[in-house]
Amino acid sequence: MRAVVEEVECRSILTRSGIPGIDYALNPYVGCEHACVYCYADFMRRFTGHREPWGSFVDVKVNAPEVLRRQLRRLPRGLISFGTVTDPYQPAEARYKVTRGCLEELLGRGFPVSILTKSALILRDLDLLKALEGLEVGFTVTVLDERVRRAFEPYSSPSRARLEALEKLAEAGLKTWLFFGPVLPYFSDSWEHIDELFASAAEAGVDYVLVDRLNLYPGVWGRVRRLLRRAFPEALPAYEEYRRNSMIWCEELKAKAEEAAKQHRVGLRLAF
Repeated sequence: MRAVVEEVECRSILTRSGIPGIDYALNPYVGCEHACVYCYADFMRRFTGHREPWGSFVDVKVNAPEVLRRQLRRLPRGLISFGTVTDPYQPAEARYKVTRGCLEELLGRGFPVSILTKSALILRDLDLLKALEGLEVGFTVTVLDERVRRAFEPYSSPSRARLEALEKLAEAGLKTWLFFGPVLPYFSDSWEHIDELFASAAEAGVDYVLVDRLNLYPGVWGRVRRLLRRAFPEALPAYEEYRRNSMIWCEELKAKAEEAAKQHRVGLRLAF
């Protein structure tokens, strides 16, 4: 089931961020059509009155560019991150161009910008991206197996399309990075998968790979467990083990990531 899209107006579009290294969060949408099963951002429902399942609704902040213009006049400069609780290039962006409008407002303003997405749609805005100072673009790549990707991220761009988009952005002279997260036990935590992903990241010319673990908050675990029972019952024991011994799993993941980064000469950052 695809998401129901509605237009809304916002009073503010830049919010102070609690994420280390990020000053402001900018989310042009509430909700996300990608409907990723592991998404932590479903807490946003309680701020909007939505009771529908996460991934089934999107609110488009149609006045975001003009609100951003007003806020930029009075806020001190700092790093603006697009996409902390939504994907700024989800399918609705092809029609509404809210993210593009916000990027246009940032031209010449002196605010560094970071964008995180799963969508190759970002290539549409390459003209703007090249004109922005202090820009970096990250793509989330969770798993390379397309069957698993479609199950966990049903309406997102294929992983190979994301890697191809990263390569095009790097070729255009932009600073790029790959977000390998959340790493999925059983599906993407093997040495073979990690080695292949870092090799692909190096080939795409990214500056670094940021690795993060899977956070199984109660709501997230409920959705993940239902998916596993339905589509991948053989993986359930690995997830139960992960829940019991996540610290050991994290140490093993760290060692694999460090070795892969060394072999493929790619920068590495850990978020856990």
